[in-house]
Amino acid sequence: MELNPTKGMGAAGASSAAEEIQEVVSEIARMDTPNRWRFLLDGLKGFAPKLLTIVLILLAGTLFIRMLVRVSRRLLERSKLEVTLHSFILSIFQVCLYTLLGILALTILIPDAIGWVVALMSVLGLAVSLAIQDSLSNLAGGISVLFTKPFSIGDYVDIGGSEGTVQDIRLNYTVIKTVDNKVVHVPNGDVAKAKITNFTSEPVRRLDLDFSISYQDDFALAQRLVSEIVTQHPQALDDPKPIVRMVGHGESAVVLGCRVWCATPDYWNLKFDLLEQVKGQFDRNGISIPFNRLYIRPHE
Repeated sequence: MELNPTKGMGAAGASSAAEEIQEVVSEIARMDTPNRWRFLLDGLKGFAPKLLTIVLILLAGTLFIRMLVRVSRRLLERSKLEVTLHSFILSIFQVCLYTLLGILALTILIPDAIGWVVALMSVLGLAVSLAIQDSLSNLAGGISVLFTKPFSIGDYVDIGGSEGTVQDIRLNYTVIKTVDNKVVHVPNGDVAKAKITNFTSEPVRRLDLDFSISYQDDFALAQRLVSEIVTQHPQALDDPKPIVRMVGHGESAVVLGCRVWCATPDYWNLKFDLLEQVKGQFDRNGISIPFNRLYIRPHE
């Protein structure tokens, strides 16, 4: 009996091939030692040309893949892609190339094997994708974030209610450090779907402040005081020009709005300074800041 590795290996012929292999093994076991070695040597002679071809293809393919990976790494280093993506892209590229090389070697050894190999890979791919669908979702989100770049490391952002400074952008999650020094890991699947507010992506920001004064107070005086404080502050920009105007009539107060631009790093310091200085000036000039009062009428 001879083993024919080139016999049809489709889905229908897989069982018959297994039966043939089992018969050959049983036949070899029943042979005496001289005949067994003779049978194995004859089989090896038949396989020798294909085995040599496969070895040469594997060696040449491995060298070619390494060369392609080196070239790809250099191209990625010159590109504008995030560095985090480089190793991921190269890993996927290598896996695909080595998989194709393995399939090529297998089809040379067993020409009809491509059909059941593709079918097997399809089934395995479906099973794996169902098992790790959440991880794949985070991975896809990470790739989307790295390509679209809604924020960078060091930006102060709000991602779906998680607010802080971006410490790291990984393939599966984004690391944020909050102002009170807590570290939050946000899955990139959620990041890709969330509303993202980037507070530091632009070099300048507008600070909006509203001050309430009594209807009985001098509005023109309050407006002038706020304007002087803003124009004299070194961190307030002259261009765009600051705006100090009435923005509303409240139930018990007139609302004085202040709109001033500043460099993004100066935002919080300017805000705190203006709040403190306006309060001091209002107190010194007799301008009151109304607050809610509760009147209790005794029951007669």
